[in-house]
Amino acid sequence: MKQKSEIIRCLKITPIIQIACQKAGIGRATYYRWRKEDKKFKRKSDIAKKNGISFINDLAESFLISKIKEGNMTAIIYWLKHHSPDYRENNLVVSSFSKISKVPYIQFVNAEDPKPGDKMIS
Repeated sequence: MKQKSEIIRCLKITPIIQIACQKAGIGRATYYRWRKEDKKFKRKSDIAKKNGISFINDLAESFLISKIKEGNMTAIIYWLKHHSPDYRENNLVVSSFSKISKVPYIQFVNAEDPKPGDKMIS
């Protein structure tokens, strides 16, 4: 079916269901019905969306690198914090249980230089 092929093509470029459906000329309900009824289409659309996300990530990284080359300090700091251990913030993850609800929760604690034996907040 031509429309199924078109939505697969659109998802590879724009991995947002609503926008891909609009570009392909179908409704969201139709897209989800096709996914439910056609396992091959479901698999192809999952792969197309994953490829589309990778495409957008590559595009975003390309723009980030362009900003770094222009000397944009925000872009430089972002890159270093996410790609160099020397510039990462040291965060400890503390896990505990709520005494009221008995539900596990996670708390992030900023720690400059944690040492063995330091107590963690829970």
